[in-house]
Amino acid sequence: MIRAPCLRRVLAPSLALAAAAAAAQTTPPVAPAAAASAPTPTPATTQRIEITGGRESDTAQRRNATAAKIVIGREEIDKFGDATVGEVLRRLPGVTTPGAPGRGGPPRMRGLGGGFTQLLIDGQPVPRGFSLESLTPEQVERIEILRAPTAETGARAIAGTINIITREGFRRRLNDLRLGFGVENGQLSRAVNWTHSDSAGALTYNVSGSLFDPHRESSNTTRTTVADAATGTLLEDRTATSTSRDKRLGANLTSRLQWRLGGEGAGSGDMLALTPSIFHTEARSDSPFRLDQTLRRPTTPGLYDFGNGRNESAFTNARLAGQWRQRLGGVRAELNGGGGAWRSRSDSLRTEFSNASAQPLRTLEDHSRSRQDSLDLKLKLTGLAGGGEQGGEHSLVAGAEIDAQRRSETSSSLQNGTTLLADFGENLKASSVRLAAYAQDEWQLNPNWSAQAGLRWEGITTRGDAAQAGEPRPSNRSSVWTPLMHAVWKPDPKGRDQVRLSLTRSYRSPDLGNLIARPSFSRDYNPRLGSNIKAAPDSAGNARLAPELATGIDIAIERYLDAGGVLSANVFRRNITDLMRGVPQLETVSWSPFPRYVRRMQNIGDATTSGLELEAKFRLDQLVSGASAVELRGNLSLYRSRVKSVPGPDNRLDQQAKASANLGADYRMRGRPLTLGGNINWVPGTTTRIDADQTSTTSTKAVWDAYALWAFTPNVGLRLLGNNLVARDYATTTVNDSVVAGAGGNLIERSTLRSGGPSFVNMQLRLELKL
Repeated sequence: MIRAPCLRRVLAPSLALAAAAAAAQTTPPVAPAAAASAPTPTPATTQRIEITGGRESDTAQRRNATAAKIVIGREEIDKFGDATVGEVLRRLPGVTTPGAPGRGGPPRMRGLGGGFTQLLIDGQPVPRGFSLESLTPEQVERIEILRAPTAETGARAIAGTINIITREGFRRRLNDLRLGFGVENGQLSRAVNWTHSDSAGALTYNVSGSLFDPHRESSNTTRTTVADAATGTLLEDRTATSTSRDKRLGANLTSRLQWRLGGEGAGSGDMLALTPSIFHTEARSDSPFRLDQTLRRPTTPGLYDFGNGRNESAFTNARLAGQWRQRLGGVRAELNGGGGAWRSRSDSLRTEFSNASAQPLRTLEDHSRSRQDSLDLKLKLTGLAGGGEQGGEHSLVAGAEIDAQRRSETSSSLQNGTTLLADFGENLKASSVRLAAYAQDEWQLNPNWSAQAGLRWEGITTRGDAAQAGEPRPSNRSSVWTPLMHAVWKPDPKGRDQVRLSLTRSYRSPDLGNLIARPSFSRDYNPRLGSNIKAAPDSAGNARLAPELATGIDIAIERYLDAGGVLSANVFRRNITDLMRGVPQLETVSWSPFPRYVRRMQNIGDATTSGLELEAKFRLDQLVSGASAVELRGNLSLYRSRVKSVPGPDNRLDQQAKASANLGADYRMRGRPLTLGGNINWVPGTTTRIDADQTSTTSTKAVWDAYALWAFTPNVGLRLLGNNLVARDYATTTVNDSVVAGAGGNLIERSTLRSGGPSFVNMQLRLELKL
């Protein structure tokens, strides 16, 4: 938010010059003699001059915000010509994506796994099942990264918040069409994107649509060994290989219709907006697989030799949002509301065979139909109070929020035509209601200091169906008070240096799946023939989960350079209580006559995480006089964490990498309509100790991207993009020690499961037209 006194001081010289220029252009020249006798203009003859400014630059928004915020605008989003928003996010400071190199996944801030990062689209949580692979960069206006929560944006952000803002109201006429295709591992993908913006009187509007059909082929190898931990003697050894061929077809359409209230040309900012959107994706995957059992103990049940898997799914998400903004005296009221619905279906069939028989050993079928409906309403009131030439003006914000979700699911799991989860029924219903209220005050104490303080209360109630007949209906209710404070100090108010401080409280709430999920079982270990291993557990929900709470501090030093450059260093720490983590334990279950390892989310105690984040963005000629105007950018983040209930070493938070880094450059050649650029993304391999006898290790990722853009005319361009140009294999290794009874007493068996495969180069070619 821009502080008004500061804004007045910055704009005062510009307003005076603009007024003088306007007067010179609108007043006829007066002869000297006439000027001497000309009457003094009266108020009735004085012309009214109205100055209208545009949106601040990305760097200016970041610099003027009291709460730390990184803004990525259209220029940065468009730079590489990425096919999906997920590809854009992985190059941003402090953001990582899990999975194989070049393949996107849910973005994470500060290396922390799912749920620690608040992911929003237009200020609303991303719906369950929605993939950012379905959202194209052409549909995005900007991306905001908040390293610390605020009362207004919400406190469910222990690691931070990523807010993706889709195309807003009309800024300039657009009618852009982009046609492209890509090739990866011999598979062809195609995409068409269209964006149109215009105005008609008091109405401004934009429409963005995309049609895409990505095809992928990938392979995976999983080797499972069981050995005597003391002697290293191998007891079991088997290797599973699979090839997956994935085809998707998707289409989406987003738009924004905005009316100025008060008549055409009104400058009050009053408006009414409607934002409808719809996303639809259909997918199919075929996966032939094979299992080689090099060594098997007589007590281990026999497994398959080969088989086939097929999955067909579809997902549709539709939403209609509305926004009304009106000035009521000295207060501006803003009402946001909307309704959404998503529907999904999934059908999978897995058939396993033995080399000795043409008849299948086992067939597994899973069918599910899910639907979720949501309604939300937010009221925000803003106003100014106090103030003077030396500052002291307060920008006050208060608001209340309510959103409700209702989810229903019909699912069945069949083995050889017989249901495996008969005790749980096929229908599941759940609902949640979230209420929130907040107040926030932002003010400038003096030219050197500005501050923001806020308090937010949030409560969530979740209810579901009983897991089994006769059991009570599970419910979970939690509420959290989160005080938040941010401050900015400028040693020289006219200088380019500033220091930030944030003291916050944030939290992570359990989602519906962790609370009331139906059980699912490990496919490689038939529940009717025996138990499973700890490294391959079944899973189920836990209605007794409590939310995590985190108390945090962030301190940052920033220097802003000419031409939009920035240098920054940030340190942070979070103290977490009631940490949630999936814990596999041996249980007696209704879906198997044998004890099974079942993974449920549990609160396991306290944890801490801290880190250092460095960022630089500037032109080379700012550093070296006479050098080419190459735009350079780089960021490096180092992370540490410790889970107190787990013995060290490597007792880190789940899936948190030790570090992440990006190094990139862009250059527009002089005398030629050619722009070149590249980026290296690096995440080192990390070992995480899950508990005293289990560790998980991921391999190092290094992703090299490059692009070239040739502009034939200002309206026609051709872009070539290469992703993951130095393709490397990627693997995850899980090691688990367990005590088992042997003939000569107890012994420790070590199970090792290593799963991974190759990654691939992805090449894309796209024609960009401005019609």
